[in-house]
Amino acid sequence: MIRLLAGAEDVMRSRFALSPLFELVCLLKTLSGFERTRLPAAWSGRLMPTFRRLRAETDLDAVLALLAPGYGADFVSPPPTGVAQTVEAELLAVRATPLAQARREIAYSGTLRPASERAAKVLRRKDVVGRIADALEVAWRELVAADWPQLRAICERDVVHRAGLLGQRGWAAALDGLHERIRWRDGAIEMMRTSSLKTVSLEGAGLLLIPSVYIWPGVGVVSDDPWPRALIYPARGAAALWEASPDAEIGALDDLLGRSRAHLLVALEAPASTTQLARSLGFATGAVGDHLTVLRRAGLLDRARAGRSVLYRRTPLGDALARSGIPESASRGQTHGPGASGKRTAEGLAEKPAPDRR
Repeated sequence: MIRLLAGAEDVMRSRFALSPLFELVCLLKTLSGFERTRLPAAWSGRLMPTFRRLRAETDLDAVLALLAPGYGADFVSPPPTGVAQTVEAELLAVRATPLAQARREIAYSGTLRPASERAAKVLRRKDVVGRIADALEVAWRELVAADWPQLRAICERDVVHRAGLLGQRGWAAALDGLHERIRWRDGAIEMMRTSSLKTVSLEGAGLLLIPSVYIWPGVGVVSDDPWPRALIYPARGAAALWEASPDAEIGALDDLLGRSRAHLLVALEAPASTTQLARSLGFATGAVGDHLTVLRRAGLLDRARAGRSVLYRRTPLGDALARSGIPESASRGQTHGPGASGKRTAEGLAEKPAPDRR
């Protein structure tokens, strides 16, 4: 078990962030078979030919040599700074990695999984950092970029939901339902079923909470430098994205409301803006706005301003209608299954010493 000791000050200083490169790394590990995370057949069938081509045509194998089950070299996915994090900013951080740091992490990666000779030649080069960054950039553009607006919207909706719970009701509420292996107990955030026992204090610095789509159904904790103390977890809606097809049956709601409005009502399990809903469902923004107006007039939704955004949420009547119209198989898609995955080690991202301390 890994325990993160958190006090009242840590609630105030905790923050959320998104990491595009971490999502890419999770996807690469899944396509490589390094992790137990999984993609639906439609997604893997679409992405696997491109993944294989990139391995043949680019330095992607050198990137894969820096990944292993439960591990990823730190400089490949640097710590994100906030919810507005862009892949361009992260790639700049990768390119700024000192060569000495990269060499240390490359050496440690080699102790976990020896690189192929082709990859090893790239990793021995003096311009290795730039080559790795170039390979990541191409992989992002061809494997993730087209889907990122939808994936980002799912993560942003999770942030709105969790941030509200954390600010209003504290750790217990924010962690409730986050993952079956995460719980709040006796002043600590606990990650259960790990291969080691470890207790780390947040020391008033707070926790970095990072929702992820591609980590599903896993979860991980980071407690080694250079990352801040972080919890990476499946974003709400990730399970539904992977387990339900776009044309999944949504019960009698389809006949009652029409397919688009039924999908919107079901999707509003957590508050979301018009733009977030449009991105996550692949609908036109104008059409979403029209449908939301109809649902609100019918008393199924209400809305409230949060900063610059207007968030829609289901009313009690909307909740009752949505839940009565969702068949059991679809409702199961809203829960997070068991599993282990993460940036550093398979059962807890913080179980190995950071490469620069070895």
